[in-house]
Amino acid sequence: MYRAYDKNVRIATAADHAGFELKNSLVDLIRSLGHEVVDLGACTYDALDDYPDFSQRIGIAIQKGEVDRGVLICGSGVGASVAVNKIRGVRAGLCHDTYSAHQGVEHDDMNVLVLGSRIIGIEVARELVKTYLAATFSGDERHKRRLQKVLAMEAAG
Repeated sequence: MYRAYDKNVRIATAADHAGFELKNSLVDLIRSLGHEVVDLGACTYDALDDYPDFSQRIGIAIQKGEVDRGVLICGSGVGASVAVNKIRGVRAGLCHDTYSAHQGVEHDDMNVLVLGSRIIGIEVARELVKTYLAATFSGDERHKRRLQKVLAMEAAG
């Protein structure tokens, strides 16, 4: 159930029009870190596309085990975070600081990092992605206990 994420894991990326450019620039970074990227779109800029569509793509890929983790981007990150967390098995966190990006994985087994492209710049985004991908779930008993409670809530939902 708990995996260490080192090299050669499959990372899904997805973004609406607001996150399109940031996503494309992060794909190269993720590959340079030794991971396989599964780009779930947008593949072309479309000012009329909608974040729930990309949130659903990345969430389903996580749910089906097609990817190990995801990086999801929209303008603020809020809408995409709300949408992707509706999918069973997804534990997404909106992070704009490195502490949250690693702590979300270490304590909460976060499997989708959500970013707001209108909130942070490219260099901060790069640091967040690196921090997120380098983190592993601690496996501490208290974190397992809390995660089991979250999973029970999800199952009851």
